[in-house]
Amino acid sequence: MIDMDLVRTLHQAVGDRIQLEQNRRRSNGTSPLAGEAERQFARAAIGDMVRAHNEARLSRGEQVMDREVDAEISDAIFARIFGAGRLQRLLDDDEIENIDINGCDEVWVTRTDGKFRMEEPIAESDEELIELVQTLGSYAGLSSRPFDSANPTLDLKLPDGSRLAATMSVTARPQVSVRRHRFKKVEFSDLIGNGTLSAEVAEFLTAVVKARFNVVIAGSMNAGKTTLLRALAAEIGPEERLITVENALELGLKADVERHPNCVELETRSANPEGHGEIALPELLRRTLRMNASRVIVGEVLGPEIVVMLNAMTQGNDGSLSTIHSRSARDVFGRISTYAQQAHSLSRDVVHEMIAGAIDFVVYVSQDRVTGRRTVQTILEVNGYDAQVGVAASEIFAPDHEGHAVRVPDIAIARSAQLMAVGWQPRTGSTETRWSA
Repeated sequence: MIDMDLVRTLHQAVGDRIQLEQNRRRSNGTSPLAGEAERQFARAAIGDMVRAHNEARLSRGEQVMDREVDAEISDAIFARIFGAGRLQRLLDDDEIENIDINGCDEVWVTRTDGKFRMEEPIAESDEELIELVQTLGSYAGLSSRPFDSANPTLDLKLPDGSRLAATMSVTARPQVSVRRHRFKKVEFSDLIGNGTLSAEVAEFLTAVVKARFNVVIAGSMNAGKTTLLRALAAEIGPEERLITVENALELGLKADVERHPNCVELETRSANPEGHGEIALPELLRRTLRMNASRVIVGEVLGPEIVVMLNAMTQGNDGSLSTIHSRSARDVFGRISTYAQQAHSLSRDVVHEMIAGAIDFVVYVSQDRVTGRRTVQTILEVNGYDAQVGVAASEIFAPDHEGHAVRVPDIAIARSAQLMAVGWQPRTGSTETRWSA
């Protein structure tokens, strides 16, 4: 094991050198270091610092570090500056899907085949684990995010697009969970290839996006809602102005400049230590109404922002997309109603009328707990509001015996004319779809 105290000391020294170089460039009117140039400068500075440390040891008559230890320390310093410290080795493993850390020495990973196992510790102590998270919080997203006894929870996006959630103080040991996103740029062809949906479902959802219908993607935790949302967004033309609203930047649509050249990302902001400066999701959603958005995409609806989102969907932002946690497609209406009633004391009937006026389709995606496979199971079309039953919705795609969504032949699609106008052609004949094992 390498000396982490030494890593911290050299990390600070390298950081100081990078900052001095940036200041020098600013004072000379030259461009600051960025991207690969900054990384190369950091590599050179790290090498200088490690050599200087070895020379100091030699001058004191101590044994110098061997090349293998030098390399490990250099990589650790670089990871602390540009990556996620000793967590980076797990993030670099494409076969790892989720990482759960229950204290520094209990690290569990879930692989893409659904299997999980314990990995080596990523920190020498819980204090070092907290320090790692604090460092990540200082550089992730649009603003620094504190993680301390006054701010015991943290949500952020890591440089590779993974989502990190951390908790301290309210648990016996610090807890960290990381959800990997293996598909940063995803299209329906990718999801057809891995069995998430059929070509028929992909054709239908493509038409739904092009016809500018409002869609809510529902599913349980880790079911693949964000991945499906990215695939839907990939069908939006480059001429449209997108505004994404998230608690922690995760969707990454702005990074796909070719597909989404006019994209603005909005991210919530935590309060400062004095309790001021917080900007919550409802406020950001209200701001989108003044930002000339072609569409508003909400990464995840978790509470009081639901009413603002429904209002946004009915005030000119047709074609909006969002995700929500739910146990089934029809459970979405109850979940939204609960959020709205808890936050705004609205009656069930009022909320259901709002839902019926705002949401056009609900897409439910599920994950098999045994195999880990994710599949689109159900698509509901919202047909209106009924005082007796609440939100009226028809199941136009239902799960077959294997859980894959297939077209229900005897259920008409009320919006078929609009869908056909953008190129959708209903398939005739058998609704059975062949799926590879």
